[in-house]
Formats: sequence, C-alpha cells, structure tokens
Amino acid sequence: MGVQVRAVAKYVGLSPQKVRLVIDQVRGMEAQAALDNLKFMPQGAAKPVAKVIRSAMSNAEENLGLASQDLFVSAIFADEGPTRKWRRFGARGRFKPILKRSAHITVVLEERE
Repeated sequence: MGVQVRAVAKYVGLSPQKVRLVIDQVRGMEAQAALDNLKFMPQGAAKPVAKVIRSAMSNAEENLGLASQDLFVSAIFADEGPTRKWRRFGARGRFKPILKRSAHITVVLEERE
C-alpha cells in the first residue's frame, strides 16, 4: 500500500446508477489511461468522473509531490446525494412525481511501486 490521495465531487447532477456504469470501466486503471478512456466515452457521466480524477492527480502532484505517471485508481465510487422532488400534474387530477437525483463521486489514487 502506497500513499493514498483523495478527491470528491459532491452534488453532481446525475443519478448514481448512471455514474457507476462509467466508474466501473476505469476502476484499477492507471490514472492517465483512465482519463484517456473517459475522453472517448459517450456517456454524460464521463466528464464529471474525469474531472474528479484530474483533481486527485493535481492533489497528488501539488500536495505530496508524487509523479502523475505512477498513480492508479485504487478506489472509485459514487454515493447517492440528495434527491430533489419535483411534481407534474397528470391527466384526470393525477400527480406525477419527478425525482431529480444527484451523486457524490469519490476517487482514491494510489502510487504504484
């Protein structure tokens, strides 16, 4: 176990379920390779995930003086954020709830020996 570096993005306006589909693709990869992969993913969640990985890499370089090519994604997960409950009124006096979900994305990078 090397040195661990974290970065968290909170209140991302995507459902955690959709973010997890992207996250599962980059878990365990080299940090730079993960960014290269995310660049070509069509999913909307790829952009915020890449942003958090870049942030963790910057934290590692600035705060701990680690080289970015030695870093890999040791842990990455998306937790559920608060859900904004919206309403729409349907036909015949019915009520159609709309749930605007949000996610907290956490990335833990580690130095590979």
